[in-house]
Amino acid sequence: MGKMGEKGLSLARRLYSSRILGLALGLVCVSVAMYPLKPAPWVWGLMLFNGLLWPHLAYQWARRAKVPYHAEHRNLLIDAFTGGFWVAAMQFNPLPSATTISMMAMNNVAIGGLRFLLAGAVAQILGIGVGWLVFAPIFIPETSQVQLYACLPLMCFYPLALGWICYRQAYTLGRQKRELLALSRTDSLTGLLNHGAWKDQLEIEFQRCQRQPQSGAIALIDIDHFKSINDTYGHVAGDSVLRQLSKILKLNLRATDVAGRYGGDEFCVILPDLPLSSAAAVMETLRARFATLGCEQSPAFKVSLSIGLAAFDSRHADATLWLNDADQALYEAKSSGRNQVVCCGGGWVHRELVDSV
Repeated sequence: MGKMGEKGLSLARRLYSSRILGLALGLVCVSVAMYPLKPAPWVWGLMLFNGLLWPHLAYQWARRAKVPYHAEHRNLLIDAFTGGFWVAAMQFNPLPSATTISMMAMNNVAIGGLRFLLAGAVAQILGIGVGWLVFAPIFIPETSQVQLYACLPLMCFYPLALGWICYRQAYTLGRQKRELLALSRTDSLTGLLNHGAWKDQLEIEFQRCQRQPQSGAIALIDIDHFKSINDTYGHVAGDSVLRQLSKILKLNLRATDVAGRYGGDEFCVILPDLPLSSAAAVMETLRARFATLGCEQSPAFKVSLSIGLAAFDSRHADATLWLNDADQALYEAKSSGRNQVVCCGGGWVHRELVDSV
């Protein structure tokens, strides 16, 4: 079943319970208004069918329809038509008639907006016309006290039920929107921020460092000889290595640090409020732990990291230059033996805690 079918079934399920409640309460309202008019037995039978059986028939009709969404809209128009029919049958008794029309209108506008409200209004007018031909009504200008009380449950409980349904729908849509936003910013394999989302955070951190006299560093991390890992052990092993690194990042970084997958086998980390020496110590610890995990998996399966670090420099015009410094340090780490941390700050490059293989 396509998206329209799923949407239609979801709509039918939401309206099923509200239609049961609304038409049952409407039956009380209409039957009390009709009682003094001494309606024929077939009218009572039609009222009972409309109030008690129609909600279940409408739901099954929508469920079994080829396009449930269209079927449910048709059911709503039938609701509006029958509402107009009972308005005429009640001889236009003011309060029961106004209650019936307004509840139908509220339902239609909640489901389909102004356009469906107008369609429902046309259906109500048609229903009034048919009721007029059947009952030849005369206008009853007064609503009795008993009829007033009979309208109160419909006026009180049905809007509450409809409001709850709308709230649940809004809550579900909001949650789905947040989930989609998170997915659009997250790398599916590692669960870290993707390239674009991490660069957005880098821009935010760069602007914060410009406003406040605080230090900070960023790291670019490359898995050494990653192509050889894929070629030798397969892409499943390569994906496992990527997930291992993401797990180590999540476990060993602070809550304020921001890690992401920059692309391929490159990762990136923002380390706010850390001087370069402290950031280098953090990255060296991460490098050593990752190498240990790689060796534990298999004696022949060795992995290592090359890491380039760059401190924030107030002379940088934008975040891209800060990132270029980290990239320069990473290039130095890879070209001078790999499996090491190299720092770049203020235009100078040096090795930190080198442990080449």
